Amino acid sequence: MEQPRIVITLANPDGKSDVALAEDKNERYLEAVERHGGEPIPLDERASGAERQAAFAAMDGLVLSGGEDIDPALYGEPREARTVTDPGRDALDEAAFRAAADRGVPIFGICRGLQAINVFSGGRLVQHVDEHASRPYRGRAAQASHHQLRVVPGSMLSTLLGGVGEFQVNSFHHQAVDREGLAPGLRASGVAPHAQGDLVEALEGTDEDRWLLGIQCHPERTESSPEEFARLWDAFIEAARNDGSEGST
Repeated sequence: MEQPRIVITLANPDGKSDVALAEDKNERYLEAVERHGGEPIPLDERASGAERQAAFAAMDGLVLSGGEDIDPALYGEPREARTVTDPGRDALDEAAFRAAADRGVPIFGICRGLQAINVFSGGRLVQHVDEHASRPYRGRAAQASHHQLRVVPGSMLSTLLGGVGEFQVNSFHHQAVDREGLAPGLRASGVAPHAQGDLVEALEGTDEDRWLLGIQCHPERTESSPEEFARLWDAFIEAARNDGSEGST
């Protein structure tokens, strides 16, 4: 298979206060998939039911991208004042996640996507953490805040990143997964120390036969990401290529 087909769930730019910014964010995910050898299939909440089903049937891999907060009702908690939800995106992401899980295709979650993997797997979120948000920006000049990420030895993430134990990663989130809220069937593969307790900023599945990885930072933002994080895209696309080839035989 030359180019595995990668469904990317995206925010709907319509109605955003800065449409150009929302479109720029979306474009970065498409660029990353193309740069690493995949064929992006973008979907947002405007996609019809038929379009969604066709995309899910064709996909060789799934990227759950960043966006607004996940509705806390999905993990059984009331919404706090600082939580900003996007019901259409929640529905799209959950349908895509279930379809990818049913078909056994690789799943790569980024920022909100990591949180979505955790929630849809039965976990919960911390609705606000201090000091991890950055102001969104357009363009390619690095303007992100950074913090430390400690990679768990022996994890898939550690293997993909060459065994390096610590990185400085960009940070664009105000919600998080902590150890107590981690879903069954998932394990922490990267942790950020925080005054509110260690935050799970990378997670992966415990099923060795399933490629499932979530990362809280934004590796599609190459101007503010460690160079080693390009390997995450390479590994995901390669897994999608292999799984897609196996599924088509």
